[in-house]
Amino acid sequence: MVYTNGMSTEDIRDALKREPFEPFRIRVTSGDHYEVRDPLSAAMMKSRLFVALPHSDRSVFIPYLHIAAVETLNGSGHRARRKRRQ
Repeated sequence: MVYTNGMSTEDIRDALKREPFEPFRIRVTSGDHYEVRDPLSAAMMKSRLFVALPHSDRSVFIPYLHIAAVETLNGSGHRARRKRRQ
């Protein structure tokens, strides 16, 4: 999933409610990006999105007007294990 330009708050809401949840990346107009790996780490507000950054006490508020794209993270952040040859 990649939403760009015509993206709405409904697209973000859908991404947060997707079952099973698929981690996604939010790209902003400044070029920065933020990963949402857990639906509980993001909250939709009236005019901006709150994102708690993983493994820290940091967070960001992203105005919807500055969201350039929402992209699904390939592989969902999980690494596939290779079978060992015997």
